[in-house]
Amino acid sequence: MKEVELTDPYTIPYRGIYAVCDENNEYAEIIEHTNCYSGAAWSRFHYARSPLVQSARAVGNMSRYLVKAEVCDLTLKPSVAAAGFESVVVDGDEVSITYAGLGGGGVGATKCRALAQGVLRYDVGDSGGGKAAKGTIVVPRRQRVLIGIDDTDTKEEGATWSMTHNIATALNSNESVYLSHSLVQLFPVAAKTQNCVSTVLEFGCVSEEAKKELLEDLKNALLKYSVSDETGMVVLSSFDASHMEEYSTMCRSGELTKDIAMEHARKNGVEVWLDGNGVIGALGSLAWFARPDESIDLEAKL
Repeated sequence: MKEVELTDPYTIPYRGIYAVCDENNEYAEIIEHTNCYSGAAWSRFHYARSPLVQSARAVGNMSRYLVKAEVCDLTLKPSVAAAGFESVVVDGDEVSITYAGLGGGGVGATKCRALAQGVLRYDVGDSGGGKAAKGTIVVPRRQRVLIGIDDTDTKEEGATWSMTHNIATALNSNESVYLSHSLVQLFPVAAKTQNCVSTVLEFGCVSEEAKKELLEDLKNALLKYSVSDETGMVVLSSFDASHMEEYSTMCRSGELTKDIAMEHARKNGVEVWLDGNGVIGALGSLAWFARPDESIDLEAKL
């Protein structure tokens, strides 16, 4: 018989908690990387009822909450709205997030989140049992960096989706955290290798210096491992990529030229880091970040 020894039987630390903010610090996306999916599902159900939350969804084992960066009066109700966000405050390069919860929700609101990777400091109260509890964590303010990539392979070898994920995983760090990876189905043009799919990577960077280092390292890795001479790499530093939806729809419904792609990149503030023909598909992937279940369907609408 194996005897179970638990240091803290009631705490399941999150793998990481990250705050990606818009340019005006009016909105933030709180992204929680969980170690217990069912607990995160419970949280999403209850947290979605918080006044600050605009939307809540799961992407793999991450919960993503779009929230207003404000303070609210949070009313907790057992079994219905038993936990939630009380405040999200941006102060310089830091974001303070205050959670509240009842019973087991209070444990999640305090120690489980306080012990997540990426937390700079925290202030939590007693939790568990029948108590109401609050906890505040402070995390770095991050900016969203989207990297579209296509044409790294040939008809004989390579696969863009797998290579880009492996590179992103290798470059993941506290300063530039790897948040999502989406395969984006494109219109099957004649020049395709097989499936005509591009990739968009999403990172959360704490500074311009961190972003620059990430992009330079990623470009060098693509040059090292790509087996195609037509690799495209484009970069969009923006909280929202909705202005790329028109181009993406064009790219998923017909064949485009490289000149059209470059024109749209210039108009929409997208940087071109590798300018092979792959820029066409790379640019078409940006609007689909963090939507991997939809982006693989050519019929899906943004």
